[in-house]
Amino acid sequence: MPASVTRLILVSHARTAAMRTGRFPGDEQLDDSGMRDLAAVTDIPRADRVLSGPESRSMATAQIFGTDISVEPALADIAYGRWSGLEMTDLPDADAMAWLSDPAFVPPGGESLVTLLSRVQKWLDDVGSTPGRTLAVTSPAVIRAVVVLVLAAPVRSFWRVDVSPLSRTSVSRRGGAWTIGAVAEKSI
Repeated sequence: MPASVTRLILVSHARTAAMRTGRFPGDEQLDDSGMRDLAAVTDIPRADRVLSGPESRSMATAQIFGTDISVEPALADIAYGRWSGLEMTDLPDADAMAWLSDPAFVPPGGESLVTLLSRVQKWLDDVGSTPGRTLAVTSPAVIRAVVVLVLAAPVRSFWRVDVSPLSRTSVSRRGGAWTIGAVAEKSI
């Protein structure tokens, strides 16, 4: 009997003001540009289930892919803690350098990249045991984490994965092994 296949399409939420201005996001709505881009999406992939991160921006984006959407806490953006709303240039130089170079560094009240990758790995293990097509709308950070994990790349590779708003990354799992089909393809 052939091994069952799990197909996962990860969609980065549409643009927000924080993305446009280079700030660490909080739980924010899509901006006008994000709403226009979302309205222009016409290529809706087939999916057996649609999941969304819990943030407003992910849930608003997920609406374009259907009405039966399950919120998945594991798809939450990395927690920036007290950095939410700040720009990288607002941080002390030592904190900014630690954030970019030490995967175990935790912003005040936030979570580290190591913690994010652990959370996403548990979710991948779970969703990977569910055959069929899953579409998940989430943040660029979660999508970067999936790419790093599927490739078994070093954590420092996280910052080298570029994920644009409304781009799609596809991975699939057959026989216990994940493979990447595409990374950050433009969807509009």
